[in-house]
Amino acid sequence: MTENTPPITSDFIRTAVAEDLRSGRFSRVVTRFPPEPNGYLHIGHAKAIAVDFGIAADFGGVCNLRFDDTNPVKEEQEYVDMIMADIRWLGYDWGNRLFFASDYFETLYEYAVQLIQKGKAYVCDLNADEMREYRGTLKAPGRESPYRSRSVEENLDLFQRMRAGEFPEGARTLRAKIDMASGNVNLRDPVMYRILHAAHHRTGNAWKIYPLYDFAHGQSDSIEGVTHSLCSLEYEIHRPLYDWYTRELGIYAPRQIEFARLNLSYTVLSKRKLLKLVKEGFVSSWDDPRMPTLSGLRRRGYTAASIRDFCSRIGMAKADSVVDIAMLEHSLRDELNKTAPRVMGVLRPLRVVIENYPEGQTEEMDAVNNPENPAAGTRKVPFGKVLYIEQDDFREEPPPKFFRMAPGREVRLRYAYFVKCVGVVKDAAGKVIEVRCTYDPATRGGDAPDGRKVKATIHWVSAEHAVLAEARLYDALFSKPNPDDVEEDGHFLDNLNPNSLEVISPCYVEPSVRGAQAGTTVQFERTGYFCVDPDSTPDKLVFNRAVGLKDSYAKVAT
Repeated sequence: MTENTPPITSDFIRTAVAEDLRSGRFSRVVTRFPPEPNGYLHIGHAKAIAVDFGIAADFGGVCNLRFDDTNPVKEEQEYVDMIMADIRWLGYDWGNRLFFASDYFETLYEYAVQLIQKGKAYVCDLNADEMREYRGTLKAPGRESPYRSRSVEENLDLFQRMRAGEFPEGARTLRAKIDMASGNVNLRDPVMYRILHAAHHRTGNAWKIYPLYDFAHGQSDSIEGVTHSLCSLEYEIHRPLYDWYTRELGIYAPRQIEFARLNLSYTVLSKRKLLKLVKEGFVSSWDDPRMPTLSGLRRRGYTAASIRDFCSRIGMAKADSVVDIAMLEHSLRDELNKTAPRVMGVLRPLRVVIENYPEGQTEEMDAVNNPENPAAGTRKVPFGKVLYIEQDDFREEPPPKFFRMAPGREVRLRYAYFVKCVGVVKDAAGKVIEVRCTYDPATRGGDAPDGRKVKATIHWVSAEHAVLAEARLYDALFSKPNPDDVEEDGHFLDNLNPNSLEVISPCYVEPSVRGAQAGTTVQFERTGYFCVDPDSTPDKLVFNRAVGLKDSYAKVAT
């Protein structure tokens, strides 16, 4: 697609952008993704990334990556590095258009001086509590600060001394002089600068004052020539303030368009809450596979393609709503069904001995790598006298409609033989610890030449050749679809799911996975999709369950 050639419009943002190009309001499209480096990106950011980069690409434009790094107290280089890695992993690239709000600190300071000179900004000595009291409420107007009438000269002097570091933190702020009676509380003389004696991850100790997000954001867009500032709905009420700044400064103003942010069931997407989960040890790290962070989803086994597909499926809306997490799982399941190789893995092993199988013999069975993709071919799976099967595939006293292994019953071993249970071995407590079987050599490959049928096929792993593993079964981190649905005086942490992680060890997996690298995803037949975790060692692979073969969230709330 060439520049300025609008694509087929499929949502209200693309319709608006196309009209801007047709009308000549803009001659090209420049968007930006503006994360604050105070945490890891999560699935909600993936939607914003897809919007910002996707719309720029659709119209032959460019998308900037700009870090709005205006609060050194909460920002770290670690977050900057991880954000860039996550965006690249998702499949997007900003080329040479990497920017930081801190690149513009001097320009922003000069803008603030201009507003002071125009009588549109003043230095205020109210502390945070006093300012909150003066601001008023949604129903009652605010009151003017007693420092609002300071002269231009006094404000310029105080602001320069604030920059020089003469005053302690919290002693003074610079505020815009707008309207304390405005129905929009964002216009009630908002703070533009505060004093922070904190080192910045890029500028070090060069600055003692830092701009507030609402002052830096719009001006940064203007400096970069952004045409379309695409924001989530909570910024709609901030738009009049952004317009006021650009109008009073007489600088270029981009067009701001708001869309509904992503809300996902059984999930919190507030950075503050995610940080609390990490800092207070409710999860192991930002990339804990139960976290909705992109690094957590990646570690769990989500692919970039599945997340992009999910963002495409949920579409664009103007009103907030909650998306069922099953939709995210569906996108992953749909992707992995086509791409993940199949293997046999036994999570809760039960030993099986085939009594009439030759001692010391090993055969190699032909197994299909992916029935959805014939080009994936086949593999050899070793078979021997001693096997492991799932404990759930055997019942000494089978209930009705249980068709798997039981005493006197014949079943098919996947890709191998028919076997019949002829006995069991129990421990001192009476628990079955071993099943004794016989096999029919004529049924290799899984069919009987005499045409007899069995009602069940179960998977297995050769004990001699098995790869030792640990399985981590992840479930929803919260037990309610809305984690903020709490009793009076309750807390979202009250809804943490105590069963969000189950660790199973030892497990056994067929030898084709030996040496698999972290991030490798496979389907354990009949069980689910699993991803090799970085905690794996040469002696034991660790598998994270990415998603089950079927939707599991209907049971979480019960």
